[in-house]
Amino acid sequence: MNGLLIVDKPAGLTSHDVVDVVRRATGERSVGHLGTLDPMATGVLPLLLGRYTRLAQFFAASDKSYAGTIRFGFATDTFDAEGTPAAEPAPLTLSLSELRALAARFHGEMQQMPPIFSAKKVGGIPAHKLARAGKPVEVKPARIVIHRFELLSLEGPSPMEMAARFEMQVSAGGYVRAVAHQLGQLAQCGAHLSALRRTQAGAFSLPQAIPLDELKSLAATPGEIERRCPHPRTLLPEMPSVTVDEQLAGRLRNGMQVNLPDFSTAALVKVFTGPAELLAIARRIAGTLMQPIVVLG
Repeated sequence: MNGLLIVDKPAGLTSHDVVDVVRRATGERSVGHLGTLDPMATGVLPLLLGRYTRLAQFFAASDKSYAGTIRFGFATDTFDAEGTPAAEPAPLTLSLSELRALAARFHGEMQQMPPIFSAKKVGGIPAHKLARAGKPVEVKPARIVIHRFELLSLEGPSPMEMAARFEMQVSAGGYVRAVAHQLGQLAQCGAHLSALRRTQAGAFSLPQAIPLDELKSLAATPGEIERRCPHPRTLLPEMPSVTVDEQLAGRLRNGMQVNLPDFSTAALVKVFTGPAELLAIARRIAGTLMQPIVVLG
């Protein structure tokens, strides 16, 4: 099975757990997700299947949108509710408007220090594995862009148990729980991410996502999962599509340059051999001369 599948990830599973479920449901061994979601997080998790896994590089820079809750009163070592409290509880003394003023600092381009309990690779090993083994973890700051961070409400039974609902849009590689942690530091009471739902990943949103339990039932009907995948021509919408004949397709399959007159001046082009048969991604060399950089079949 070749395609892109959008799953609504449930809480309690790792992204790799979801990959395993999709492998069993589809019978396709080559499956990869586009952007890790922590076990406590839910929501949009796009996965590439079969030969489409070769397209992962073109989705890497996609922005993500989230909705969630930040709990004030104490920080944790993982920056989220699954971690161990890192300090004694302290009351939140700020109002919603004062917190919004602090949240406004998290906007635009900035350097962010990833949590040590994360999937960031340190010497080829995920940082969280080193941290849980008690080994030193030296993560490096990464450049991210926060396009939107809005606190929607603030409520709780006492100053020691206040939580803010929020929405955020951030560039690839940004850690929402790191922002929650930093906001708690600015509020001088500590904070951590208590709930998170990804509402959009690049061009893919929750209305398109299939709940994982539903995916298992869809697998009982041959071809039903394929019908729920986005049409190949809708993927990577920033690239124009071109349809070629079998002669040009043969040259592209052999990695040869070809002239594709029917395209815009875009740097990258999706090459099809039929309505839904994606053959390759090609890069413009000069004029109409194109070089295949990824060949799918």
